[in-house]
Amino acid sequence: MSENNEPTAFNGWAATAPNAPLERYSYDPGPLGDEEVEIAVEYCGICHSDLSMIDNEWGASSYPFVPGHEVVGSIVRMGSQVRGLELGQLVGVGWYKGSCMHCSSCMSGSHHLCGTVKPTIIGSNGGFADRLRTHWAWASVIPRALDPAAAGPLFCAGSTVFNPLVQFDIKPTDRVGVVGIGGLGHLALQFLNAWGCKVTAFTSSLSKQDEAERLGAHNVVASNDSGSLKAIAGTLDFLLVTANADLDWSAMLGTLRGKGRLHFVGIVPGAIPVSVFDLIPQQKSLSGSPVGSPSTTATMLEFCARHQILPQVEQFPMSRINEAIDHVRSGKARYRVVLNANK
Repeated sequence: MSENNEPTAFNGWAATAPNAPLERYSYDPGPLGDEEVEIAVEYCGICHSDLSMIDNEWGASSYPFVPGHEVVGSIVRMGSQVRGLELGQLVGVGWYKGSCMHCSSCMSGSHHLCGTVKPTIIGSNGGFADRLRTHWAWASVIPRALDPAAAGPLFCAGSTVFNPLVQFDIKPTDRVGVVGIGGLGHLALQFLNAWGCKVTAFTSSLSKQDEAERLGAHNVVASNDSGSLKAIAGTLDFLLVTANADLDWSAMLGTLRGKGRLHFVGIVPGAIPVSVFDLIPQQKSLSGSPVGSPSTTATMLEFCARHQILPQVEQFPMSRINEAIDHVRSGKARYRVVLNANK
């Protein structure tokens, strides 16, 4: 099922070289796949991963390409094999927009771990545009109780920090720390507080203490102060690292009690030097995870609607995209920037 007025080109903003301003860009999307939906983009968040791709920090960028992977929009066309969706539905798309749908990971519900999972902006064009296509399974329906103008970052930042709560069976009685109060961390604090946990925020800037407490932290600790870390040694069950900074990981592991886990969702720049003696005596664990599966993302959206959790966003018109990107680069965003595609 599809509309007759199929566009001949999608129009967006493309990265053409590392560190260069984005430029207007049109491209032919080709025929709509049988299992694809086409989305008219209404809003798209700007994530630090977009900046990493624009600058080719990971060596995975192929220019020109359209960044943007925190997409909110309405379904305007559907392939003949699309299931469970309708024209006009408001949906969101995050870091991934496709998977094979037949491997053991996909068949067990872990589509995000598929060996051929398709990123939205690696080898493809993303949501800094008027249209986006995705496999229907990766288009998540947005509950009416959530404001679509703020929902975009839930599909990357939100799903990324919600996923480990499900994967590792975090309990309401657990004591959980969040390292970094930024785009990911400010959502993690809200999730964990609503989850029922005792929440400790770790930040390199104690000027954020009041804001961290407003977002759900019961306690705030300086992540770069060895005395403060020693004072809470052996008290946490789970420590979620959302920051993109190198810290004293041995000291961070020391904040955990027996069977505690230090878990990474932030891309820290350096290797993590850890002695096995930091792990073995109290059976501690070190791990990491990506964005969640479509099923986990749907659960997160239901949780957000129930508790009225949304990212704190600043909105820019898509026409001022380079100004918005510079605002994110400067570190001044509180806490995510969302582009309005209709302005």
